Amino acid sequence: MTDLLSVRNILLLLTIAFLTSCGGVRKTSLISEVPPIRDSEVLAVGPPPLRELTMVTPGQLRVWKRMRPDTVSMIGVGDIMLGTNFPDPSYLPANEGRNLMRDVIPVLQNADLTFGNLEGVILNEGGDAKKCKDPKVCYIFRSPEFLAQRFVDAGFDVMSTANNHAGDFGDPGRINTQRVLDSLEIHHAGQQNTPYTFLVRNGLIYGFTAFSPNTGTLSINDIPKAKEIVSYLDQYADIVIVSFHGGAEGSDYQHVPRENELFYGENRGDVYEFSHAVIDAGADVVFGHGPHVTRAMEVYKDRIIAYSLGNFCTYARFNLRDENGLAPILKVYAKPDGTFLYGEITPVIQPGAGGPVIDSRGRVIKVIQELTKKDFPEGQLSIDDTGRIHYLPKEF
Repeated sequence: MTDLLSVRNILLLLTIAFLTSCGGVRKTSLISEVPPIRDSEVLAVGPPPLRELTMVTPGQLRVWKRMRPDTVSMIGVGDIMLGTNFPDPSYLPANEGRNLMRDVIPVLQNADLTFGNLEGVILNEGGDAKKCKDPKVCYIFRSPEFLAQRFVDAGFDVMSTANNHAGDFGDPGRINTQRVLDSLEIHHAGQQNTPYTFLVRNGLIYGFTAFSPNTGTLSINDIPKAKEIVSYLDQYADIVIVSFHGGAEGSDYQHVPRENELFYGENRGDVYEFSHAVIDAGADVVFGHGPHVTRAMEVYKDRIIAYSLGNFCTYARFNLRDENGLAPILKVYAKPDGTFLYGEITPVIQPGAGGPVIDSRGRVIKVIQELTKKDFPEGQLSIDDTGRIHYLPKEF
């Protein structure tokens, strides 16, 4: 988008803020009561939830225009679960999790925007736990609130709450997770009552939404609805980021099959069709996760898709052997209109019970190189051994 269009979008948002200020614009803050989430309900597309745009002066608009960079950077990582006190506190990390991401914090903080997928809920106790015959082998995650501060420490700006663990403790877990993230000023989306969010960084407006095949979340299998939401975000945002939790799980499912994936009887979506559809609707970056292993990357219509970013920081209750313990920190460089320029992969590995450290052997780079060549031989991406992602558009 041009500078003029960006300013027009900001003015549109300010108009909405002015016209609805007396009636109380719905914000991302959920500190007040949140209604129960029903499977059939998805919030209708309407005025954007405004957090940072309600008190902007014409002078600030001019400053924003001057602030707009020629290149923006966005970091995406995969699944994050920092520890759970269910079924007992033995699955919590030492030192309240302060050491879990210590090795990679400088990387995570070095971008205009940093994203991750939050697996599980943030809740100190209670909640409506999913029923399991044996709680000791029941993989549901309840992270106490003190661990959420680690997201702030690491520099996360926005998180997906659309995945198969978002409902592990029912509505009490969902509602408290949203409350805690809001209190920390971390944007989030993906639940049916929080389908999208907007945030401002360095003079640019970002729109974010997230999808999965799971109850209570925006459905990855309802592509027309996904396109409607993305198209709406694209009216206001300079850059639209879409997250999805989809695809079958495990090292046997590292390839992108370009068809619906069924796993244990559940339709995990056609991640290829979904990703292309949301880009057609206006998405600029697509961050995928869900298979617990990495998958290939692709550029479609000058927009990048990472089909799975794997297990990034998953403590104690995850299989981290072999490919399951490898993951990328993906840094995307783009023009202010979302056009992909190039990227960087920082390879990490989770030793022991979990927590990412830089992998000096760069193993996940090799994995993504091979998968991308096999799954998208027609593509224009090349990934060198340092993790640099090069893109040569077709016209060249």
